[in-house]
Amino acid sequence: MPFAGTGFCSPLIADFLAARTPLSNFYEYNPINPDFRKAMLLKAAQPVRRDILAETLYAQYGHMEIREEVRANIGLLQATNTFTVCTAHQPNIFTGYLYFVYKILQTVKLAQELQRQHPGNHFVPVYYMGSEDADLDELGSINLEGRKLAWETDQTGAVGRMFTSGLEKLIEEIEAVTGYMPHAPQLLDILRKAYLEHKNIQEATLYLVNELFGCYGVVVLIPDNPAFKRLLIPVMEEELREQSSEAIVGKTIARLAEHYKVQATPREINLFYLKGNIRERIVKEGDVWKILHTSLSFTWDELRAELHAHPERFSPNVILRGILQETILPNIAFIGGGGEVAYWLELKDLFRHHKVPYPVVLLRNSFLWVRKEEGSRLQKLGISPVALFEDTELLVNRFVHEHTNASLVLKDEYAAVEKLYNELEEKARSIDITLVAAVNAERSRAIKSIGKLEHKFLRAEKKKFQWQTDQIRTVKDRLFPGNSLQERKENFIPYFAQYGPSYFDDILKAINPVTDQLMVISEI
Repeated sequence: MPFAGTGFCSPLIADFLAARTPLSNFYEYNPINPDFRKAMLLKAAQPVRRDILAETLYAQYGHMEIREEVRANIGLLQATNTFTVCTAHQPNIFTGYLYFVYKILQTVKLAQELQRQHPGNHFVPVYYMGSEDADLDELGSINLEGRKLAWETDQTGAVGRMFTSGLEKLIEEIEAVTGYMPHAPQLLDILRKAYLEHKNIQEATLYLVNELFGCYGVVVLIPDNPAFKRLLIPVMEEELREQSSEAIVGKTIARLAEHYKVQATPREINLFYLKGNIRERIVKEGDVWKILHTSLSFTWDELRAELHAHPERFSPNVILRGILQETILPNIAFIGGGGEVAYWLELKDLFRHHKVPYPVVLLRNSFLWVRKEEGSRLQKLGISPVALFEDTELLVNRFVHEHTNASLVLKDEYAAVEKLYNELEEKARSIDITLVAAVNAERSRAIKSIGKLEHKFLRAEKKKFQWQTDQIRTVKDRLFPGNSLQERKENFIPYFAQYGPSYFDDILKAINPVTDQLMVISEI
């Protein structure tokens, strides 16, 4: 079904998918019919340090056995006719939400389709890890079968750098919930090796994604690395000295804000200082650059020396993150959720300023996975999964209206009241014109009374369909937890524990990498 019709789509994303003006001025390629060939030509003209890219990726995988599909793709990245398609996400523990899986598999499917369309080139799917994010409240928990599992740790700073201690307790809780499922032993083994045999979250996430998606050739890139950050030194030096991003993006935001809610707002300096367990904003006060909430401060010469000696200590925020990504990678397409698309629409002029090609921006796929149990209930009720996107009470009322033998809509009664009071109004007008207002007041009261009776009739009839209406609410709550899309609440763990790796194959088969549709998958 059209994503814009699901009730979970913002006006900005609806206009983005429809390529409507004025929003179409804020991105480079049509999101439903993009010109990938143009994107390839522009990217081919950009100097990309493929040698540094491949060498650093091999080093990042050095503590584990690289899957052959991944090794081959890293090798291909050194060739000038190879491009990447990329998605980005923080290293949420145990992957966080279902859409993490969807985003990565969409890069796989897009790379496969581009390979068929452009056989003279190569396309590599990349997961770009946002491991410098410091929001532990967001990254440190998952929802599992209606329960929230949260990592208890007092560590601070970049989550990717945090040690994995304490996660064994959560893995035990996962085992308690899923241990009876057929593929749980395989999954639990992967989780234990990922989080109990690696020192920090970003290495654990690299291992986990490699185990789950390496068979598809997905390459994981951790930008928290001096070799990668060194490539961005000219941009970061300009940001620190001239604060150019704020002015450039600020103008774009001013135009966007005339029509839409703004997703991200630039700061004067859009870099954090990252060292040990510190990840704090850099602010300029007079001729001194200070690190907030610390005693650290730098003169310009000191700051510039620090940047060139330790570029890994400087962390781009949301405004500059995409510039780093597109500087490192020979990337032509970025796949993101609604929030990510919204902030990418703020960045086109900033990319132009730094002479970095702006990629094809695509909205990630969304799915509703209907398990056999829910599908069977819906079939008995005669309700399609698509109908569940309607408000619950409207859906219940429609079901009762369609299945009752009683006349619950008092259309004839409303018409009779209108006829009666029209006649009374004529009589009142002939006697005394001032009586017309009194007649119409009584008309309003009568119509309200019929409305109340209509509501009571419906409520009474609902009781006759108590079992069916309870089933509708139960299925709706299960498929839309917290009245949200399934993918924004649930985790992949119970699905993998039940179906194993074939779960990913089923999702991959259903994915359409360039679409404006939400897809419903029903188990047979």
